[in-house]
Amino acid sequence: MVDLERIKAESMAYFRSLDERATLRHHFRHADEEGGLWYFEAVPDRGELVAIKQAELTTAGRLHRYSWEHLEDKHGFLTDQALDPEDDPLEAISADEFERIWTQ
Repeated sequence: MVDLERIKAESMAYFRSLDERATLRHHFRHADEEGGLWYFEAVPDRGELVAIKQAELTTAGRLHRYSWEHLEDKHGFLTDQALDPEDDPLEAISADEFERIWTQ
């Protein structure tokens, strides 16, 4: 039997440790097909870029934020897929731009 609470706790601990020990952070923006904007803060881990914060700004102006403190809700979840700026349609942005969206 799958212990969902244990899996969630392990995921939270993993993303929290990445966030707390990060010395290098990357920031990206992505526009989806519907016109929504996605923002990511990612850190390197084992040769991949792992999103530790993610914000979605919908076309209706709603902002959904995900991090180790809030992994998921009825609208979405923090991606568990590594980001690849060379293959994914991501635009590098400044830390200030990411922070402006994240804190609104």
